[in-house]
Amino acid sequence: MVEMKIDELIAFYHALSPESVANFPEFYSADAYFKDPFNEVHGIAPIQHIFSHMFKQVGEPRFVVTGKVVDADGAMLIWEFRFKVERWGKGETQVMRGVSHLKFAADGKVNYHRDYWDTGEELYMKLPVIGTVMRGLKRLLAA
Repeated sequence: MVEMKIDELIAFYHALSPESVANFPEFYSADAYFKDPFNEVHGIAPIQHIFSHMFKQVGEPRFVVTGKVVDADGAMLIWEFRFKVERWGKGETQVMRGVSHLKFAADGKVNYHRDYWDTGEELYMKLPVIGTVMRGLKRLLAA
């Protein structure tokens, strides 16, 4: 059952749009927990707010799930988040890579969603000013 639900969830994320954010209750429990490097919330409405905000902050956001590991207790999704930010220069597509750890309620809906991704490498190093400093620190600290 988890395998079928996870494939439906992956399809949901692949097709995520400002309009489909309303469909989170089909996949997430009412009291679901969500955490990423910038947010920590409980409940559908706050989770929907995070994803609605994403569509306002970046251009053409898109998730691509590139792998999955599923067992009786939950799943790990390996993903790429592709987006554009005009303020970063030429509006080129940026890619951030990460993993989502999911746990499911008895009804098969997600009740725990924790995203793991490296904010330094995947975000800060791509910023114009901060990125220069971060790349310099990386070179200085590398073995």
